[in-house]
Parts: sequence; structure tokens; C-alpha cells
Amino acid sequence: MVRRVPEHELPSVEELIAKLKVAHTKNMVRLHFKDGSSEAGAVTYVERLGTGRIIDVTREVARDYNVYELAGIDIEGEI
Repeated sequence: MVRRVPEHELPSVEELIAKLKVAHTKNMVRLHFKDGSSEAGAVTYVERLGTGRIIDVTREVARDYNVYELAGIDIEGEI
């Protein structure tokens, strides 16, 4: 069972965008979504659209996301 993240615990959109700018250069990133799910892999991010994709090469899975769907970001070495 996944727990939805309460709004008061979420980082600001500006903080998430700053982390995504760093994360797109890393090999492994874990994105946590507001619905309680999370995905790990490499990320792409298009700032002007606020969208991107996380790609897990091992599982051969890709998921599109919008910055407003994110609850948090863990970057390799910071996890």
C-alpha cells in the first residue's frame, strides 16, 4: 500500500526544478510521485514544458512525468 504525500510535506516546484537540472546529468535518480509511487533510473527534463521521462534500462521501462506530479527527488550519491 502506498501513502499519498500530504501537501504541507512537499518541496516547492522551484526546488524540484533545481534538482531536476542536476539530476539529468546523473546515471541513477529516484523520483517520488504525489500518488505514493516511485521510479528509479535516468531522467530527462524539458524545463520550458515542465515535463520529462524517467528511464529504467534494467527493467526496460520508461515513464513520462510532469514536475507538478513529483513529491521528491533522490539523486545518486545523496540517496
